[in-house]
Amino acid sequence: MGVELLVILGAAVLVYLVALRRPGPRWMPTRVIGALSAVGLLLVAFSGPAGWLPPPSARMIATTVLALSVLGAAWAIGRAIRERRAYTRRAAEELAARAVAEERLRIARDLHDTVAHSLSLITVKAGVAAHVAAIRPEEVTDALRVIENSGRGALDEIRQLLSLLRTEADPAERDPAPGLDRVPDLVPAAAEAGVEVRLETAGLEEVPADVGRAGYRIVQEAVTNVIRHAAPTRCSVRLSGDREGLAIEVADQGPGPRTSPAGTSGTGHGLIGMRERVALYGGEFTAGQAPGGGFLITARLPYPTRVAA
Repeated sequence: MGVELLVILGAAVLVYLVALRRPGPRWMPTRVIGALSAVGLLLVAFSGPAGWLPPPSARMIATTVLALSVLGAAWAIGRAIRERRAYTRRAAEELAARAVAEERLRIARDLHDTVAHSLSLITVKAGVAAHVAAIRPEEVTDALRVIENSGRGALDEIRQLLSLLRTEADPAERDPAPGLDRVPDLVPAAAEAGVEVRLETAGLEEVPADVGRAGYRIVQEAVTNVIRHAAPTRCSVRLSGDREGLAIEVADQGPGPRTSPAGTSGTGHGLIGMRERVALYGGEFTAGQAPGGGFLITARLPYPTRVAA
């Protein structure tokens, strides 16, 4: 039996390698083969000597059952490992594809915010320059300066965003996207477009970087909407962070709600983008007419994980 066992084990190794490396027919019942092989091995293990059969017959039957069981088990194990590896590979590919799609969606949102903000400033100042060119030509130079600075800043940020689509560098090695520390830069830019912004901040030290980047884009888009729809006006921006999340409130004293042609408030692309950013963190977002007039945007971005004390 020793030589026969070695032959069976050698054949089992070959069957295992074939099952592991070769694609088998889809109709082959691998699970059934594995179950029958397990039953056969249990029978051989617990049956003991088959005394009720003639010795040659008992030996031949036991050897046949053992061989078929070992070969079937080797095949089932090989196929199971192959399928497991294929599943792991598909899962990794799907995860990578999802990560790429999410990154491209983030870049698309950032491009929209950057272009909308800068073009709003440029459009407003170009309109001012055209209006006062004949009566106050000295203001044309100031408007052109604002247009130039806004255009240069937008081009720099767009180049940075587009470079993310062309490089395979680790995201940690790329230039960081603007965060809450850049919010004060929106104040003078808005003032040049005729919107007086009052900024209030509290507790921003504990805000995680990714939440801060989303918060900056929300404030940028909200201020852009004020410039586009309500300028000249006043606007208040409140940012408050605590151990649970970041709260954002942007209110203006403009003419009222921004409505779609159907009359539904809050359906513009900018508001949709803000909703999507908040939804990524499972937060809350509202946009509509403020109780005292004007337009009010509020957002609550909970932190992905709470930091223990």
